Amino acid sequence: MNGEVLLSTAYFPPSVYFSLSASSDTVIVEKWENYHKQTFRNRCIILGANGPISLTIPVLRASIHKTAIRDIEIDNRLQWRKQHLRSIISAYGTSPYFLYYIDIIEEIVNHGCASLLEYNLNIIKVLNENIGIITPFRYSDSFIEINKYGNDYRYLISPKVKESVSGYSEVPYIQVFSDRYGFVPGLSIIDTLFNNGPGTHELLLKSLV
Repeated sequence: MNGEVLLSTAYFPPSVYFSLSASSDTVIVEKWENYHKQTFRNRCIILGANGPISLTIPVLRASIHKTAIRDIEIDNRLQWRKQHLRSIISAYGTSPYFLYYIDIIEEIVNHGCASLLEYNLNIIKVLNENIGIITPFRYSDSFIEINKYGNDYRYLISPKVKESVSGYSEVPYIQVFSDRYGFVPGLSIIDTLFNNGPGTHELLLKSLV
């Protein structure tokens, strides 16, 4: 895949998000849409001993109808960062590359930012650097209407959407709890990193067919 790809903001999004980024010439992150609840914009899914775990960032003003994503702020009155880190450490403490990445993940999670958009942007920047993705990215200049952009994945990469992204087939790898669940697709990039380490970039590219 070449050219520009249009993505939503996301909190530790699944591998497909980074596969699309790595294989494109430019990434455009939507800045002008309204906030969408129960999406990867403020949640991610990891795999724990008892199955998939959803980690959600609490946000302010999310209950207000048609709040712009750029105006959504994180509710830092709650201790969600500690809870997320505990869940991540519990899930991946025995993974092959846990010690290699845990300090980076802790620093990202503990980043003191109020804006959800800017908080997620820092996550993507740091992870891209560690994965080896050099694709330039920018925010959209205005809202781009749905279906008016060729590579528009803003609403396709979602826990609500079960259909796979066209041209993407996640390559299975050994996960911490593969003996219990086999391979579980669609998890956060955290899962890919802790289990594959420096091989993550190659794995992401292989998933696009």
